[in-house]
Amino acid sequence: MLSVVIVGGLHADARRATVERLLADVPGSVVLHHDLATAAAGTVVRTIRDAGGILSAGETPLVNDCACCALREDLVPELRRLDAAGRFRLAVVELWDSVEPKAMAEVVAAGGLTVTGVITAVDPALVLPYLGNGDDLADRGLAAAATDQRTVADTFARQLEYAPVLAVLDSPEADEEDRELLAQLHPTAHQIPIATGRPTTTDHPTRPTDPTVPDHPVRPTNPTVPDHSTRPADASVPDHSTRLADSTDPDHSTRLADSTDRDHSARLTNPSHTDQSARPTDPSRTDRPARPTDSAHTDHPARPTDASGTLHPVRPSPRSALARAALAGFDVESAAAAQHPACARLPAEADAHGVSTLVWHRCRPFHPERLYEALEDITCAAARSRGRFWLADKPDVLLHWDAAGGALCVESVGPWLASLPDAAWDLVPPVRRAAAALDWHPEHGDCCQHLVFTSPGLDRDGLERLLESCLLTDAEYAAGRDAWKRLPPAFDTLLEI
Repeated sequence: MLSVVIVGGLHADARRATVERLLADVPGSVVLHHDLATAAAGTVVRTIRDAGGILSAGETPLVNDCACCALREDLVPELRRLDAAGRFRLAVVELWDSVEPKAMAEVVAAGGLTVTGVITAVDPALVLPYLGNGDDLADRGLAAAATDQRTVADTFARQLEYAPVLAVLDSPEADEEDRELLAQLHPTAHQIPIATGRPTTTDHPTRPTDPTVPDHPVRPTNPTVPDHSTRPADASVPDHSTRLADSTDPDHSTRLADSTDRDHSARLTNPSHTDQSARPTDPSRTDRPARPTDSAHTDHPARPTDASGTLHPVRPSPRSALARAALAGFDVESAAAAQHPACARLPAEADAHGVSTLVWHRCRPFHPERLYEALEDITCAAARSRGRFWLADKPDVLLHWDAAGGALCVESVGPWLASLPDAAWDLVPPVRRAAAALDWHPEHGDCCQHLVFTSPGLDRDGLERLLESCLLTDAEYAAGRDAWKRLPPAFDTLLEI
């Protein structure tokens, strides 16, 4: 059976180096790529190639005037065709720049194919510039749809945090702070170094046109991504939390500022937030050892068969760490649960090489007005923050916090488990119940504040004081839930209530 690995990321040079390495390291591999940049002409260009060169190139028409819909419609049939050919062991799905791996992994799995890996390719020197860039993808020519309201920062954050494997480009511009920031943002990821330049063991055909990032000998103080603004934004948006602004937006997410912003997100931009180029470095940090790979998941003892039951020869198992990661196995449902606000695997406390992660956990609700007034300062205090939070006037509602690039998204993601009747608990996934148990309070159950902030130069003490000032006072807390619900509903507009 054909294995499928998804390789994505906004850092195009790192992504392509990763794909080339997989072609060189895995015999019988093939790359499938859909270029959404051609949507202006009414089509999406599909290219299939192996280590020897282009095997086929074609176009698929837009679906409902949507390039990303065309990708979804075309991807699974093409993978099935490659599987039926019986010539290939691994299909590498190289995603276009801003396409998010979560959506495509779920599409492939739903199509009956086997996703064995999801990899996000990263240039560590570009992590902070991209994470601090609040530009809309459309302004950079990277939108996946005419209605795509995502920003560079939030798209990059989701690409980074979803993948269990990070292919990390060996960038000469990266310093210890860059690498530490990457490690703290996704501490559970298996990081695999990728050398710059092309592998020497394979021929390299001319690659299809794709957006690239510019050379970066010096990291900019006002971080930007490549400007492909001549490309129109066509296609549908991959699955993700939309940021709020339009009262008709069904997902209740919000961005917080510009009332004319169609996606209801409020961008809380602080010019000093993105300019973090002058950062201390600590040359004493050594590279962390590679995490061990479970060899039980890298070999394929069962000989593959086709639909007729014909046995195919077993090819040798790949020896490179990247190839093993591509074939190790991937659980789409577990990956989705790990990103869900109620049970997300959030980073732990850390402080090294000028980068800090603050985990802020409290069992007292926020005062809605005081929190609302402090949103901009809290959002811009860190390069990345996320988690779940609790408002006093909505004590039964679990709220999601997701901020990057000076923009904040908040949304309701349903009730806290403590608010559900006992009979409903049987309908809750075990992973959700386990996560709730970790936060359980004898009086409030799983209702809590659990927010994580990661950034170079993080003012931990100042941020903690600001957050504490937004909680209910002792007198407000003692008044009880009925009194809490009568507090001014400052978040109702943002949550479209």
